[in-house]
Amino acid sequence: MIINQGELFRGMTMVFMKEFMDFTARESYKKGDFVFHEGDPAEYFYTLLSGSVKLNIGETGQRVYMVSKPGDAFGWSSVAGRDIYSASAECTEPTTLLKIGRDKLSRLLEKYPDCGVLFYKKLSEILGKRLIGCYQIISQSS
Repeated sequence: MIINQGELFRGMTMVFMKEFMDFTARESYKKGDFVFHEGDPAEYFYTLLSGSVKLNIGETGQRVYMVSKPGDAFGWSSVAGRDIYSASAECTEPTTLLKIGRDKLSRLLEKYPDCGVLFYKKLSEILGKRLIGCYQIISQSS
């Protein structure tokens, strides 16, 4: 299962992953398509199946992160207590994603608390790494 290649879902139970997959929708995008824009309502959480997505912020579209490995996830605002996306997500090539609604994911994480704890633990680790990467980009540009 491609989704298990991502850091976030390693160690999740098969029962959890089956229900997760049952709640997802598969979507395809063309190069240049936006999955969402900075400031849009944060309604969905996404997992990359194929392709790549550039996450950028601000009107100039400064790249802050590239989602390019199958199983990588983005749209964290939807699960991190934010009502809007903090970045825009633009496909840099033909891309296929899985999306799950924030409420469905929240209910699923509550139903399987062990997986919920693991999910948020891994989420904090991944976001910490991305933050360090952003700091490095900022320090290189100054």
